[in-house]
Order: sequence, then C-alpha cells, then structure tokens
Amino acid sequence: MIRLGVNIDHVATLRQARRAQEPDPVAAAVLALLGGADGITVHLREDRRHIQDRDVRLLRQVVTTRLNLEMACAEEIIRIACEIKPDEGTLVPERRQELTTEGGLDVVANESAVAAAVKRLTAAGIEASIFLDPDSRQIALARKLGTRAVEIQTARYSEARTAADRERELDALKESTAYGLELGLHVHMGHGLNYTNVQAVAQIAGVEELNIGHSIVARAVLVGMEQAVRDMKNAMHVK
Repeated sequence: MIRLGVNIDHVATLRQARRAQEPDPVAAAVLALLGGADGITVHLREDRRHIQDRDVRLLRQVVTTRLNLEMACAEEIIRIACEIKPDEGTLVPERRQELTTEGGLDVVANESAVAAAVKRLTAAGIEASIFLDPDSRQIALARKLGTRAVEIQTARYSEARTAADRERELDALKESTAYGLELGLHVHMGHGLNYTNVQAVAQIAGVEELNIGHSIVARAVLVGMEQAVRDMKNAMHVK
C-alpha cells in the first residue's frame, strides 16, 4: 500500500514566526504518526527558516518508521545528514528568495554536485532520492548517478486550472512513473497535493510514497494533527 510521508516544515514556520518554543514540530511528528503517517519529512534549509538542527536530531530519535530529510547539495547539510542518518535523503533545489521549493532539481545542469551528494549519502547508509520534474532525461541521469529513488514533483498537476490540463499533467506523472520503474527506481511523488486532488495520484500504479505537508498542516490548525492525517489517508484510499 502506498505510504504517506507527512512534511511538518510549516509547523516550524509557525514557531519561527515568533522565534518561540511552540508549536514544536517534534510533537507534531508524534501526533502525525499516531494519526497514521507512515513517515515524517522535513527540509533542513541552509538559512534555517523553519526546521532547525535541534529538530532533526530529536526527530531521528522519535521517528522509528521513516525519516526523510530534504536538503540542498550543500556541504554543511550533507555533513549533518551523514551524521544523523535519516532513512532517506532527498536532494532538492534551494533558493533563498523562494517561498517553497519551486520545481525539480536540475540534475543535468548540476551533475557533479548531485553525484557527489548521492555518493556520500549512500556511503553513510542513507537511501538517496532526488526531487525531479517529470522528465525522462532527469530521471535517467538520476539513476545513472546511483540514486535508489526519485520523487517526482506534482506541482504542475496540482496547479492545473482546467480538467484537460490536469489530465495532461497526470499522464506525464504516469509516464514518468513507468519509466522510473523500468529503470529499477523507487518512485515517490509530492508538492501541492491536497485533500481534493490526491486520489488520482495515489492511484498511479507503482508509486510507493506521497510526501504532503502544507495541506495537512493547514487542516491540523483547525482539526488537530491526528485527524488531519487520518483525513488525508482516507482521501488517498477512497475508491
């Protein structure tokens, strides 16, 4: 059955808005797991705008299922990852001025840096993944560089305005999944998925994991984290 990784970055965003001690993303992770999350995802950014080093270290002790650490190909962050040893390390693009990750990592343009990061993560016993656009050239190079998994970004699907556009982007996700599986990769997806658009993506044959954050945290503000996660699990599996 497809896994749900809950991204708790924006719990930390709320905390950092006041530089306070609450809400604690580690507590949020515990509640997400109680609600049925199969794993926890966090992005340790170079500017530490939300998740802090302390959070990642405590999460490694608390999360006994899957801890997925998103990171740029930055020396400091790769070093921290190799020390903390999340179950999965997902390489993502990162720009200081962006509100959130805006697209897949361009592996073709950054081949040497990505190759070095994948090699270090793998040597540390961490499953290396790369956040990519649904692009066969990027997926093929990711496999060539030794990654075990790819996370295909679903932003274009999530942001599609018309039924025709959504169907076209969904077809692209299906084609990328089939290609990744053909290469022997584990295929994950995420970005912009919510309670109303997740079902079609969850039903793509071969996708093993969805990583969803903002939508779940937004609902958790109103109904609590456990219920928000349960609602997402239900939305993923509704027939």
